[in-house]
Amino acid sequence: MSEASGRSRVVIEAVTPQIDGGTFAVKRVIGDTVVVEADAFTDGHDAISVVVQYRVAGASNWREMPMALVNNDRWRGSFVVEQGGRYEYTIVGWGDHFKTWARDLAKRRDADQVAPVDLLIGAELVAAAAQTGGSAAVRLREYAGELRAGAPGATERALSAELAELMYQHSERLYATTFERVLPIEVNIPLARFGAWYELFPRSCATEPGKHGTLRDVEARLPYVASMNFDILYLPPIHPIGRSFRKGRNNSVTAEPGDVGSPWAIGAAEGGHMSIHPDLGTLDDFRRLVKAAASYKIDIALDIAFQCAPDHPYVQQHPEWFRVRPDGTIQYAENPPKKYQDIYPFDFESADWQAMWHELREILRFWCREGVRVFRVDNPHTKSFGFWQWVIAEIKRDYPETIFLSEAFTRPKVMYRLAKLGFTQSYNYFPWRNTRAEITEYLTELTTTEVRDYFGANLWPNTPDILPEYLQFGGRPAFIARLVLAATLGPAYGIYGPAFELCDNEPMAPGREEYLNSEKYEIRAWDIDRPDSLRPLIARVNAARRQHPALQSNANLRFHPVDNDQLIAYTKSTDDGSDQVLVVVNLDPNYPQSGFLELPLYELGIDPQQPYQVHDLLSDARYIWNGPRNYVALDPQRTQAHLFVIRRRVRTEHDFDYYL
Repeated sequence: MSEASGRSRVVIEAVTPQIDGGTFAVKRVIGDTVVVEADAFTDGHDAISVVVQYRVAGASNWREMPMALVNNDRWRGSFVVEQGGRYEYTIVGWGDHFKTWARDLAKRRDADQVAPVDLLIGAELVAAAAQTGGSAAVRLREYAGELRAGAPGATERALSAELAELMYQHSERLYATTFERVLPIEVNIPLARFGAWYELFPRSCATEPGKHGTLRDVEARLPYVASMNFDILYLPPIHPIGRSFRKGRNNSVTAEPGDVGSPWAIGAAEGGHMSIHPDLGTLDDFRRLVKAAASYKIDIALDIAFQCAPDHPYVQQHPEWFRVRPDGTIQYAENPPKKYQDIYPFDFESADWQAMWHELREILRFWCREGVRVFRVDNPHTKSFGFWQWVIAEIKRDYPETIFLSEAFTRPKVMYRLAKLGFTQSYNYFPWRNTRAEITEYLTELTTTEVRDYFGANLWPNTPDILPEYLQFGGRPAFIARLVLAATLGPAYGIYGPAFELCDNEPMAPGREEYLNSEKYEIRAWDIDRPDSLRPLIARVNAARRQHPALQSNANLRFHPVDNDQLIAYTKSTDDGSDQVLVVVNLDPNYPQSGFLELPLYELGIDPQQPYQVHDLLSDARYIWNGPRNYVALDPQRTQAHLFVIRRRVRTEHDFDYYL
């Protein structure tokens, strides 16, 4: 044991946030304040000082912020992450002799027991700090001289805030304890947390029914997507589609002439994952689309499905990358009783796994070079965990702003592991959480437990694979309810359109959560100008998300009691309380529901003796409420939800009231 460690007396433990002892990085976005807590204490009665040290990974010098005692030896401090990439932090604590002396001196002063030797002890501490005080050395020596001389007022001068700050900055930190680990933080761009996604199939974007759409047609669709205030346009795979074992309409095993197949059956004679389906256009068309989308401040997200159709070039060039059955055939994808004969999974136990990993990395790099920074990854839980940890780190090293959305509808621990390994966001169980109790329990888990530090939930009410039962039977009101819930419960959400805004809800069969005439297997013609479209409502909801910072984070999501289980109510607030949103949704798509809602006015910073206004951003209606308990009623025939901004009463000098 070294002399320093033998004389170190401060204990540091229970540091938060950290994921699995620092094995994985906590996630934040640029501009976030990272709040750090730790238990720190020492033997005996000496006072201690504690700081959090932080830096951009790879930097030579640490920056630091002081931590303050909260209670019961629990300390808290914070710092702001100002750029994307990897940060790291740790905790340092030391027995602070000056702080101990000053604390005891104050007690002696109050008891009128200050002796000359007490001031001399302080003078020695201050003089020692002056040796390393730099520009503050002169001021410290002045303080030391006053203490030695026992000048009038020396005790009060010794207890001044100025001297305390000078000593904090310049005292030698003898025998300091540094926390045993340096903890990582992954800092992403704001879009990694807050963004509205819109999914469409390019081949269904042609203006002429039945015609195969192109990337130019998608470009022409951009004003429509932008009019609804979406941030990300997500395209299913745009690559050549295999012909061998091609699926027909409604997942039929046999394709009829003219059937276009599933975009997820990737690869044919025209190329594989780094090629574009010839019916969609060319790479130049894709570049045009990315550039045009950027002019609308829309990012293009691409689907990454690491799997191959039987006629993908990889199958011929690298048969060792696939699992071969005893009869010599390649194992196709299965999820019994479902069979996907048109898809060959990669074998991540292949003896040639390293070459395969590098080739898959090149696919991502190829599209990054074409300007893509957002990827939706198909079924990542069926691939190697080790691969994802490696490849995401590889991509983010060169393109640190890249966002990866995990399409892993699987067990919680598997979803969470993928998030720890580097996935920025993830699909989740939201499509199947319908009752108030289910929604409250699930969102509470996502926002108040440790998973909030690494799991970015992206809430989708529907996908091409999932038509939930609630939407099948609830009609238009159900779509409205799920839209408002998804868009306000989470800072990131998405819809599969135009199926969603046109309330397409016909299942393949009773009890099935798959669409009849699914776009996964055929071209659909959508009348996006239908007067009953939810387009105006979606635009208004997304505009509210952009205008109100409270909706851009889940840090302060809180559910509130309503005396009717068919109504759910919750608030979201900024940290300073300057923006507060109250959402009330009728979960019953068939009947009117009403009840009394209770709000914790003191916690919301509302004077319970004063009226306050709730302004509905969906209808523009305004209501004056009084006290914590107020009546709400929602009728599916008129409105399914309230999206309220809470405004407080302000009185001018001329006794004129308005609400701010």
